[in-house]
Amino acid sequence: MKLLVLATEPVDADALREALPDDDLEGAEVLVVSPAVNESAVAFWMSDSDEAIDEAESTAHRTAAALRERGARARATAGESEPLLALQDALATYDADRVVVVQSGGEDDTDVAAEARERFGVPVTTIRR
Repeated sequence: MKLLVLATEPVDADALREALPDDDLEGAEVLVVSPAVNESAVAFWMSDSDEAIDEAESTAHRTAAALRERGARARATAGESEPLLALQDALATYDADRVVVVQSGGEDDTDVAAEARERFGVPVTTIRR
């Protein structure tokens, strides 16, 4: 299985296991993408993306490390600040069989998973936190 995980906060292997009960993470190839989201409008308008990129890389690496502990072959990367654009960029070079979108309650009302299903034609599972 080739899995793409889009997460704005670290997610552990147990949460992914629950979201994918029919798929085994052991031996799965996983790409974890974390959008580099600026926490404030001021940071966005000042183009202060360094902190957002550092946080995104940390989130992606922590998630990938948790998956590797469960036997997955996982790698991590930071993506564009807009989640759908980050997903689009990742899918352009990574032929995922399935996508897992981790959405926090603080994200806007746009359902990233529904939009991803419609745009990219790949099975998408949502983990809401």
